[in-house]
Amino acid sequence: MKVDVLTIFPEFFGQVFEFGIIRRAKLASLVEINVLDIREFTTDKHRMVDDRPFGGGDGMVLKPEPIFAAVESLVGTCNKADYPSGTRVMLLTPQGQPLKQAVVKEIADKSEHLVLICGRYEGVDERVNEVLVTDEISIGDYVLSGGEPAAVVLVDSITRLLPGALGSETSAVNESFSSGILDYPHYTRPAEFSGMRVPDVLLNGNHAEIEKWRREKALEKTRKFRKDLLDEDDC
Repeated sequence: MKVDVLTIFPEFFGQVFEFGIIRRAKLASLVEINVLDIREFTTDKHRMVDDRPFGGGDGMVLKPEPIFAAVESLVGTCNKADYPSGTRVMLLTPQGQPLKQAVVKEIADKSEHLVLICGRYEGVDERVNEVLVTDEISIGDYVLSGGEPAAVVLVDSITRLLPGALGSETSAVNESFSSGILDYPHYTRPAEFSGMRVPDVLLNGNHAEIEKWRREKALEKTRKFRKDLLDEDDC
């Protein structure tokens, strides 16, 4: 998968993609990540990327011209109807579709080239949404200073679902939200620490009992923290 990130603050990303699973995926050529400065696609001597909104109001709005030029340079067209198969241009914005695990999996399974536009200020000129953007993505019901942190979250969540990115083929399947509920509790050595003992069921080698215990504990945790994820029968 190829990922191009469009931002006015490329320095933000620094070494953020040089750790852990993302780094291993890059070294294994599972994902290619490029960060591009939107200012490089301006044509005026001041390299202006924003301007005041028509109709008045607070703040500034990212201009359409450099974003159109950037997307066209990356995908060969500035009309989403003509994008190559597997290409998606995504705007990170609080107004977007909530980023759920099912959304992450769909993106990982069906995309070959992602162009991520990091919004800033009061937003992006709406013509960018209308003509370029295939998906608007939000990582939560809160407002960030820009789309850069959200882009990191999106890249991380997608990369770990790429085949071969994780050490175990079942790791991603067993994580929180992959089955619709939260993950079960995890324990490791030592079996006893400061008077706290690992549950006996995890030490007896009975895999059927272990799976039953894990399911019960996952439901218990979901009832406590995210009851909204449960069906009526599980509540």
